[in-house]
Amino acid sequence: MSHRTLEVRTAGGGSYPIHIEPGLLGEASSVCRRHAPAHRYAVIADSQVARLYGAEFVSRLEKDGLAAGLFSFPAGEWNKSREQWAALSDRMLHARFGRDSAVVAIGGGVAGDLAGFVAATYMRGVPVIQIPTTLLAMLDSSVGGKTGVDTEAGKNLIGAFHHPSAVLIDPAVLETLPRHQRCAGLAEAVKTAAILDAELWDWMVGGSSALSSGDPEAASELIERVVRHKAAVVGDDPLERGRREILNFGHTVGHALEALEGYKLLHGEAVAAGMRVESRLGELLGITERGTSEHVAVLLEACGLGGDWETDREPTEIRDAMSKDKKARLDRIRCVFLSRLGEVATDADGRHSFGLGEEDLGQPLATALRPAPGG
Repeated sequence: MSHRTLEVRTAGGGSYPIHIEPGLLGEASSVCRRHAPAHRYAVIADSQVARLYGAEFVSRLEKDGLAAGLFSFPAGEWNKSREQWAALSDRMLHARFGRDSAVVAIGGGVAGDLAGFVAATYMRGVPVIQIPTTLLAMLDSSVGGKTGVDTEAGKNLIGAFHHPSAVLIDPAVLETLPRHQRCAGLAEAVKTAAILDAELWDWMVGGSSALSSGDPEAASELIERVVRHKAAVVGDDPLERGRREILNFGHTVGHALEALEGYKLLHGEAVAAGMRVESRLGELLGITERGTSEHVAVLLEACGLGGDWETDREPTEIRDAMSKDKKARLDRIRCVFLSRLGEVATDADGRHSFGLGEEDLGQPLATALRPAPGG
């Protein structure tokens, strides 16, 4: 795969590049210097990624003439918290990082979201370079400018839009990724195909074995195709005030499951469960074409995401957790539904999500969580 660069448009007419190329991690210094010139760079990574890449990465920056320091935090979704945000910010202040600094986020979605929020708030905002090292982060959280932390009330309820100066994607780092992490990343690709691209869906059906086993060529093609879609949607709606809602398919139920499980589920596992439930619920409400949910379940299973994490939960606790979602409006929970594979349904007002009341979240939700065998 040759070097590919995609552009993401931001509010106000700006843009930033997404660079995709195996081995690109070794070119991080030039990316930082070109897109986020700074006096010093705060490299933020969780403890696992810091151990794998941190010291070597900082050493490479310094060898190339860039002053940098490594700031690590404990790995785990439950550490995407206000406490860790405060601790990282305080450590940067103690180390005398000024307004002429920049942040480099290296790792999975937790590191990207947390480091991005540090960058959004530190000295009222400094640049950030996103370097995702998991498939899920490459396809999702590194692109779009959403940053934030989780709270006991729900996921990503405290945060800010803070677009990166650049995104650096090196597919070669996926070779060290455990299979369950790789499969979790495929949830985002399944979602993208389901909402936007029936041709990509068919390609994934045919290539699910190669994708779940980590075939480098298949992974590189998948990354480019999915990121191209996300860049286009984010460019059309940088602040999620319209069409960008479609990217939330599977996430209303998925975020509820994550919160109920104490963030022990991987984000991709939770979204996979959310897509199963929301596609079934859409069929039950007469919004989604019959048979769609079965296709969704089959592809998720082929991608190693057939865990059925949703079946042990009661409808009432799912409904209560969903009500705390930041997408809720006027006491109505909002969900994105497919009309068919490759296309999102719109409500009577032309919105890409549907407001759900008690009548929709009683028996229909119960049936969607635990469908009868064979139907």
